[in-house]
Parts: sequence; C-alpha cells; structure tokens
Amino acid sequence: MNVSLVFKEQHQTHIHNARGREAGGPRQVEWRAAQRAGRRLAGVPEGDAVYLTARRLHAALAGRVLTRSDFRVPRFATADLSGQQVTETVSRGKHLLTRTDAGITVHTHLRMDGSWRVSPAAERAAGGHRIRLILANDTWQAVGYLLGVVEILPTAAEQRAVGHLGPDLLGPDWDPAEAERRLRADPARPVGEALLDQRNLAGIGNIYKAETLFLRGASPWRPVGEIADLAALVGLAQRLLDANKERPGIITTGSARRGEETWVYGRAGRPCRRCGTPVRSADQGRDPEGRITYWCPSCQS
Repeated sequence: MNVSLVFKEQHQTHIHNARGREAGGPRQVEWRAAQRAGRRLAGVPEGDAVYLTARRLHAALAGRVLTRSDFRVPRFATADLSGQQVTETVSRGKHLLTRTDAGITVHTHLRMDGSWRVSPAAERAAGGHRIRLILANDTWQAVGYLLGVVEILPTAAEQRAVGHLGPDLLGPDWDPAEAERRLRADPARPVGEALLDQRNLAGIGNIYKAETLFLRGASPWRPVGEIADLAALVGLAQRLLDANKERPGIITTGSARRGEETWVYGRAGRPCRRCGTPVRSADQGRDPEGRITYWCPSCQS
C-alpha cells in the first residue's frame, strides 16, 4: 500500500463517514430515508467500511510512537498515551481496536455520525467541536470525529467490549458454522432482523442484508427456521463483504456505474432489475436493529 497516496486521498475526505462513502451512494440513501422518517439509525456502517478504516489507521499509526493523544470525552479527558507505540489497529465487526505496546487498547465505534481522518502531523485539525479523539505520531495524526464510542481498556480485557459479538465476517477466525448455529437459535425470528443482530454474526449491515436476501431469493420477513439453505446465505454474505472490503463503495451487481451498484437496496418503487416488479420498502425490527428494509415481492418469498 502506498501510504502517502492513501493519506493524500484521505485528507480530501474522511476515511469513512457513516452517512455514505460516496455522495448519493447506497449509504447516503439510507441516511436520507431515515431523515424522512424522522429517526436516526444506529450502527449504519457496514463491516467492510470499518475494516477499511482499520487498515488505513493501521498504516498511519502501527509501528510508530505516539507523540500526542487527546481524548475529548469526559471519562478519559486526562488520559495520556504519549510514549506508547501503537502495535496495530484491527476491526472486530463494526468496532475498532487500536492496541499499544503497553497493553492498552483504544476502543472506538463510528455509530451513525462517526468518521476518522488522517492527515500530516503538522497540520491543524479542523472541526474542533466535532473532534472526540486525536492520536498522533511524528508523521501522521488520526482524528476521530463524532465517534459514538471512545474508551480505553486493557488489551487483555477487550472481551468486555466485543465479547458479545458473533463470528466476524471479515475476521481471521470467521466461523460460518457458528454463525449459522446462532441464527438458528431463534427459528421464529424474521431473517432480516436476525442478520442484523451482531450477536449472531458481526459486520453485516442493512445494505448487505438486503442484497444477500435478494440474491438468495429470501424475503426479509421469512422466519430463520424456514430458510432452506442457511449455510449458503451466510456464505454469500461473507463473500459480498470480502469482495468489497478493499474499495470505497459497495457493489453487488457487478456494475460500478452510478445508480447500478445494488439490486434492491435504496430502490423502493423502482422496477426490480430481474423481473420489473416495483421494489418495496418498510421498517423492520425493533431498535437498535430496526432499519428500512428493501425487497422484491416477486423474486423473494
């Protein structure tokens, strides 16, 4: 990875903004729909976006000694990690874990509005009132804006923050059999809700939920216990995230042309790309899993 080129690009835009990787893209569609409905959505970032954020934070921070840490949250306002060397930043589902050689982990979560921006260390960070965390070395500074979670904990105690999560679709320990087992534990639950429950499998969000179910021909309202091949559905979700994890956008149709990236997501009222039936949308699930879901009533049953 050419770090200088990556961060030149990142300096122009945030590494990840949960409202959308691209203006008008699939993530922006959900944000606008939520605004029209008069509500906010929790945990909108997809696991591949968080994975990419972790990769880029790792490139800027890992192997370098922190020269500055600035926690702008009351609980950790006096914390100072200066002098500690960052060993790695990794994603766990939709969580970010930045570890140091002192056995400390900085745990962050983007939630709805969070984003990270990496820029040269000598540059003044803009948007002061939105900054929640700054981690800097002699070369780069990583600035976290409007982060939903910021906390410091011992690396040995990370399970307190992420131990409830199911298998990570993009993690090195991805276990599809365990993900399937957790989904089947509540066979009456609508599959659209179950897929978004991070306790079942970690990393899938509303876009991949909708697209995976369309490609498998399963209605989001069908009970988990009535899914004929749950293993295939889980496997497809993992492959979709994996295929998109290195690029700044989500493509499930094979076409990168604007407006052609997804099958049903964000396309309510427009003709299904397969059969021409108008795509439908509706609220599904209870908070915090509740989302606007999209499906084709003809192709999915």
